[in-house]
Amino acid sequence: MASERKATADPARSLALLWRTREPTSRSAGPALSVDRIVRVAIDIADAEGLDALTMRRVGEALGVGTMSVYTYVPGKAELVAVMIDTAYGEMPRPAVEGDWRTRLERIARDNLALYQRHPWMLRAETTRPVLGPHLMAKYDYELSAIVDIGLTDVEVDAVLTLVLGHVKSAARAASEVVDLERETGMTDGQWWQSHAPWLETFLKPGAYPTASRVGTAAGQQHGAAYGPEYAFEFGLQRVLDGISVVVAERAANR
Repeated sequence: MASERKATADPARSLALLWRTREPTSRSAGPALSVDRIVRVAIDIADAEGLDALTMRRVGEALGVGTMSVYTYVPGKAELVAVMIDTAYGEMPRPAVEGDWRTRLERIARDNLALYQRHPWMLRAETTRPVLGPHLMAKYDYELSAIVDIGLTDVEVDAVLTLVLGHVKSAARAASEVVDLERETGMTDGQWWQSHAPWLETFLKPGAYPTASRVGTAAGQQHGAAYGPEYAFEFGLQRVLDGISVVVAERAANR
């Protein structure tokens, strides 16, 4: 169907769904069907099979209703995915803001990484244009409140949060690709390197690329492969926070 191929959600219909300003009903589907139930089933499908497997027909089959009954509640896949994203944001913990700003940002980073690990389809579904639903707004407000008192301007606070979340998403995407490759090839990264290393050595002249050889060997011994997503996340997060600390210190010195 054309609506299945639509690239973007209609803003009026999408926001109405996100904020639940009205709840459609379908006589043929019965009272048990609702937007929340449709979204929950859709998330389960995307978690298990990926975003490409998610169609309005597939959701209807999982619910035991016709495709048109699903359309009564959700206009199309784009709107459905938007509500799925916002619903997933609602799963995130929001404990009391405690500790120094660095501890708070670390907690935010790890909570967002855990969200992507539970729902890897979000790495594809999210864009730079946010889903403007209630759970996204609550998430944004909570995360800002964790760092709003560190002496930066409002614009800088937003930029700090964007920087940290950007690192999280990049690291989560890299880790997800590792998992996908292992599933598709039946080999871990370490096994892949072990199978290629002997052949690579036959093509390399002794002493060629000495820096790459030394660093690559050290990285492989440290992480079991040339690339370790967990180490990359932790190392990158600490370096991002180190950079932010420089700005925070500069602003404090100038006050």
